[in-house]
Amino acid sequence: MRNMQLLKTVLIAIAGAALMAGCKAGGDNPGREYAPNMYHSVAYEPLTQITDESAGTWVNALNNGRGEYFNSNKYNPNRMNMRAPAPYTVKRNKNGWLPYRIGKDSLEYAATIKSPLDSTAAIIAEGKALYTIYCNHCHGAKGEGDGKVATGVTVDGVDKGLVGGVANLKGDAYVNITEGHIFHVITWGRNLMQPHGSQIEPEDRWKIAKYVKTLQKK
Repeated sequence: MRNMQLLKTVLIAIAGAALMAGCKAGGDNPGREYAPNMYHSVAYEPLTQITDESAGTWVNALNNGRGEYFNSNKYNPNRMNMRAPAPYTVKRNKNGWLPYRIGKDSLEYAATIKSPLDSTAAIIAEGKALYTIYCNHCHGAKGEGDGKVATGVTVDGVDKGLVGGVANLKGDAYVNITEGHIFHVITWGRNLMQPHGSQIEPEDRWKIAKYVKTLQKK
């Protein structure tokens, strides 16, 4: 009986060792993976071209006859998912606008740029919504530099905010600035304000600028 128990323990140990050895990675072998579909993206990846449609079939739960790791586009030349643009081309956005190329230190020139958007009620309303998201917390609902970041707010009994120097957009120094000026400052930042060009699309920056000019008249 004792020998049987010992033999059982040895077999379990050998099986465990074999299982652990199977998990070892090396070279092109990733080793055993738990939930491999969580490690390998099913989406197209432009820099990895796995052309074997059966690659990873054993982990595909969709039963569509294709491997989980297959990520090539068989309809494009060389089975690429991302095609290089033609030489000397410049990307435009959905409105056909070229990238904004005016440098950070060219605010005076940027101020002469006219907004490509009309002053419709819909544009103003969208600008107000965007202003509420991106600007209200500093400049305040009325643009008077009295947002919670500037004046402070109490959270769980702790005072936060109280940042001095937030621009009062209705002050004499700002009331006559142009939409081009506002767009440029949103893009590149100025003084205390950090750049928001990477967070806000160009069209939305123009909408905010248009709303700010409306706000300044109130």
